[in-house]
Amino acid sequence: MTGKALLSTILGIIFSTSLWAQDGKGFNIPINRQLFHDNIIKEKNLLLGSDGKQDDEFTLQGNADAGRLATAAINNQVDAIRYLIETDNKIEQRLKPGYLVGLTDILRHMRTGWRKREVLPSHFAQIFSLYKKLIEVNSAKESIIPYVQHFPYDIAYTATLPRVFEENPNYNELKDLLILKYSAQYPGKTFYQLTKYTNSKHTDSLIKAVGRQYPEQLYSYAQAGNSLGYKIRSIKDDNFVKTVVGLSEMKSGQIYFPFLDNLVKGKITMAELDAAKDDRVKYYRLLVKTQMDYARRALNGDTAVGFTELTNRLQKKASDEFVNEINALHEATNAVRFKCLQELTPQELYYLAVLTDGLIYTSSYTAGVYPLMMQKINNRGDSLLLTLSFDHYRKFLRQAAGYNTLKNFFATFKSKDDATSVMTAFVNGLEKSKGLEDGVDVADSYASLYETLPDLAKQMLTNIKTNYQRNARTGNKRGVAIYNILDKLFQSADPTKDINLTTELGIPPVYNVPFDNFTNEKGEIITQMFFYGDEDGMMDFDIFVRTFSNDPKWKLDQSNSKFVVAKTTSGVPIYLYANRPLANTPDEDYVAQNAMQEFFEKNNLSPTVTFHRGHSYHAPTSVSYITPTNRVVFMGSCGGFFLIDSILKKSSDAHIISSKQTGYRDINLPFIRTFLETLRLKKNIDWISFWKEFTSVAKVTGIEDYIPPYKNLGALFIKAYKKETGEEDI
Repeated sequence: MTGKALLSTILGIIFSTSLWAQDGKGFNIPINRQLFHDNIIKEKNLLLGSDGKQDDEFTLQGNADAGRLATAAINNQVDAIRYLIETDNKIEQRLKPGYLVGLTDILRHMRTGWRKREVLPSHFAQIFSLYKKLIEVNSAKESIIPYVQHFPYDIAYTATLPRVFEENPNYNELKDLLILKYSAQYPGKTFYQLTKYTNSKHTDSLIKAVGRQYPEQLYSYAQAGNSLGYKIRSIKDDNFVKTVVGLSEMKSGQIYFPFLDNLVKGKITMAELDAAKDDRVKYYRLLVKTQMDYARRALNGDTAVGFTELTNRLQKKASDEFVNEINALHEATNAVRFKCLQELTPQELYYLAVLTDGLIYTSSYTAGVYPLMMQKINNRGDSLLLTLSFDHYRKFLRQAAGYNTLKNFFATFKSKDDATSVMTAFVNGLEKSKGLEDGVDVADSYASLYETLPDLAKQMLTNIKTNYQRNARTGNKRGVAIYNILDKLFQSADPTKDINLTTELGIPPVYNVPFDNFTNEKGEIITQMFFYGDEDGMMDFDIFVRTFSNDPKWKLDQSNSKFVVAKTTSGVPIYLYANRPLANTPDEDYVAQNAMQEFFEKNNLSPTVTFHRGHSYHAPTSVSYITPTNRVVFMGSCGGFFLIDSILKKSSDAHIISSKQTGYRDINLPFIRTFLETLRLKKNIDWISFWKEFTSVAKVTGIEDYIPPYKNLGALFIKAYKKETGEEDI
């Protein structure tokens, strides 16, 4: 064979070499596109391994069926798209690399997106199918809009992510369509997205519509010196937007902001606000007065614009101006400790208690706020609720049950029948609530009532059954689901009933977490811990470093400037990653925490345990780093419904350990040590026996406020409801 013939043969072999040939699929990949296919296979395997196990399956904890469908989509449809791109003669050769790179980008976005709950695994098959169809349509130079418009944002955006679609004649129309879909799916993030699409034909209408839903964001973005800020300030045909813009241009605009609805309607003047804004009692009093006004209006179907922002500001003022002070004085005499409360009305004390749930100390509530509130209302709890239009009353009753003051509260009612009516209303009509918060309050209250007021608990259970039957008769599926779940949860509190919640509600086991659920394919356990750069955070981190440095079963690596790593020296290999609490200046903690997350991403590590070490106001930040692979989440401080709900949106089967109030360092550290030692010894987490061991180690006041996962009825209610209804969060 001549040299020329040999070279021709070698080149022929090279150009006929194919990934598929190795698998017996029988199509050729030109050498200049081989790398694109290699990258697709790499991303495909990374997506399969993003569940925490580097194998050929995509497993969803607590949802095996969805996991199987996602696995089939990844393993079959990705290769089908590769086959289409290489074999369809209608696809231009110059576009084939773009489609292959696009498939790589889609897989990468799916991997990062599902961990952030931005892409649902149940949508994987639809994403691939849509992309395959769009390749065909785009290759025919037809509009892709008709094929995209009926899908939700996560599917539409992911499937159109490839830059190759920028050549489509309707690409600009696609961008306008996507911003509408984004706004529908993420209304609370719309303003941020508009900073990137300020020139969209929908920008003005979205500013006006979303601004009324999120006026505080409208206020903030109106101040920005970018194109979106200019766009907002240029709107002159909307009085609401103009009012917000006017406030944003004032030095102390945020002080006036909670009263926005009344300002727009002329029910309050700037002069009235100016007279109160510099006095903490007068300003807090005005917030409460407005809250009560908005609550009365809401009963008549008139929801004030900015009601949520008002409540949030009231909550912040209650904690910053009063509760933090009485908490800090917990060792002082009552006269000194509760002096700042003496001027407050019973209604103002009510909001002080109910809006700082999870922050207010038990003693601050039971020795200060509650008795003073009852004294000032002449010990008439029924009158108090009436003056408040029953605003937040379910949360208040749940809180009172937790602090064992509910019996006393009901004893102050003029009639026993009135107390019975309130508890009946407490349980009734949950199917009409917009979200799940009211149901969670009912669920959370039962455990306390069962132990302290068994007769009232029995009445609640009877009311639950009555409501179940009523909803069954009317065919209200939401109501049937809510009351069936509550019935099973309440019965499970009685050990004589022997209720198996896993069997009854179809949720994963609540009393234990198998050891294998924590490990990756190497048998390692990856955990993460979040610290914050305030004084307490610095102290906690210092204690953490000394504790693990002095333990011979652990070795601490402090070589990284942003985070440290503790690793076991014997037993199961456990890695505990903890960010350094950097100086308490804007974004410093974020920089350290984000560096840790980037390390996880780069090394394809999936934490299965999250520890929050910080005050309750830092908790949402820690929650933002939770991924679907998390099996146990230790919060230390609860924060109520919204925190639990946001955790379960991140990881639908997380076992949550929380506290009714602020966590204690002397409790948090023993829990963490006991928990990690159990895993180091390769033991399953059996919560009942574990809790006995933990409480025997941490013998300090306050441990009774910590709630084990199997007693967290609110979290179990949310899990069961979403399992029953099939609702998914995104």
